[in-house]
Amino acid sequence: MATDVVVLEHEGKRQGSEKHHVFCKAGPGYATPLDAMSGPRESLIYVTCVYSGTGIEKPDYLATVDVDPSSPTFSKVIHRLPMPYLGDELHHTGWNSCSSCHGDPSADRRFLIVPSLISGRIYVVDTKTNPKAPSLHKVVHREEIIQKTGLAYPHTSHCLASGDVMVSCLGDKDGNAKGNGFLLLDSEFNVKGRWEKTGHSPSFGYDFWYQPRHKTMISSSWGAPAAFTKGFSLEDVTNGFYGRHLYVYSWPGGELKQTLDLGSTGLLPLEIRFLHDPSKDTGFVGCALTSNMVRFFKNQDDSWSHELAISVKPLKVQNWILPEMPGLITDFLISLDDRFLYFVNWLHGDVRQYNIEDPKNPELTGQVWVGGLIQKGSQILAEGEDGKRWQFDVPEVQGHKLRGGPQMLQLSLDGKRLYVTNSLFSTWDRQFYPDLPVKGSHMLQIDVNTEKGGLSINPNFFVDFGAEPDGPSLAHEMRYPGGDCTSDIWI
Repeated sequence: MATDVVVLEHEGKRQGSEKHHVFCKAGPGYATPLDAMSGPRESLIYVTCVYSGTGIEKPDYLATVDVDPSSPTFSKVIHRLPMPYLGDELHHTGWNSCSSCHGDPSADRRFLIVPSLISGRIYVVDTKTNPKAPSLHKVVHREEIIQKTGLAYPHTSHCLASGDVMVSCLGDKDGNAKGNGFLLLDSEFNVKGRWEKTGHSPSFGYDFWYQPRHKTMISSSWGAPAAFTKGFSLEDVTNGFYGRHLYVYSWPGGELKQTLDLGSTGLLPLEIRFLHDPSKDTGFVGCALTSNMVRFFKNQDDSWSHELAISVKPLKVQNWILPEMPGLITDFLISLDDRFLYFVNWLHGDVRQYNIEDPKNPELTGQVWVGGLIQKGSQILAEGEDGKRWQFDVPEVQGHKLRGGPQMLQLSLDGKRLYVTNSLFSTWDRQFYPDLPVKGSHMLQIDVNTEKGGLSINPNFFVDFGAEPDGPSLAHEMRYPGGDCTSDIWI
């Protein structure tokens, strides 16, 4: 583990110096986020691919995509690891060990932790033995997790400096949000129990991020699985089946210290990230339904507050289910130098870049349309205040019309390449983009101007998951073998 004294006091399972940042180079990851930016260029990327909910009776799989431009198989799927069961809905992944363990020579970033949102299983995949062709190492079964913890619907996975793996779970076996919490697996991926103290579970679960120097973990809130697995309904929001809160915990103690009500501007707060610099006491959360980025920060009395940072206005539309369409911010990330924030509007169809060197005043520096419901050729029209109707101009890539809307993001370590997939969750895909499960997902690469800002589609990169051997699949989250800005945490 990194040898920050705070972590030693609270997670002292491993030995180390009490001086800040005395790192052993033998450990995984990088000593600092800025060191990571100088790491090697990515050559492979792992993508979770879903058949669950598409009508194709095949297991979900982990795809290995070649992202080395000098390779003859550039932008191709070069390996597929099918899971042993049907109906998983592979979702967000994490590592058994990351930069939080950089100072520990015994730690090894070898296993990718792959939670299945619907089935409740958690797969452990060996990516080190053969990085181009990962293999299944272990299955943590739903029944064991429920028996020992009562938890189901696993979502976000992060490694801890202690060697454990922590997974947020969104409900109980019946899909009730009140049964959610945080699962702990040990270094051998055995179920240890819950992380949070008894009686300190959040009202809803989703994503989480910890910042040990501030002795804090903050989690976000999607909704009750019994609600969101059926498809999105505004009535469910009105009836209280979706979240609008952030939950502030002591780290690593697991005590719920504070609940931040984001109110009507913060409905469905999903992905949450602290700034990468572990000394910083600020971060952001993307609120999907209200399409706002909310900044959270620590006060002088060690309590936490929040404020609206970026707002995406809904568009007045015709020929849609509602008279106004939200952008629907479903994913975002922050560059390793904490200079830029990127997010997607899944329904509007654009990817945005903001300069956040002053986190209180984000500045829009780049924007590109790569899909969405209002692109030219769609029956849905946007209407301006002057009554004029219009649609977004979305280019084709390698002769392919772009399908769905931008959803999951991954950024290269140096911050110059942004990868984008377009599946959110199979049930919601069918609801909002009914052609997507039929035609399949795709993956794009967006070139990033890291000097002045700016985004542009790379015309030489297109991964077509609509042409997979077993039929069109839905591509979701992406991970590099060496870690990235959404899986690695520095302490």
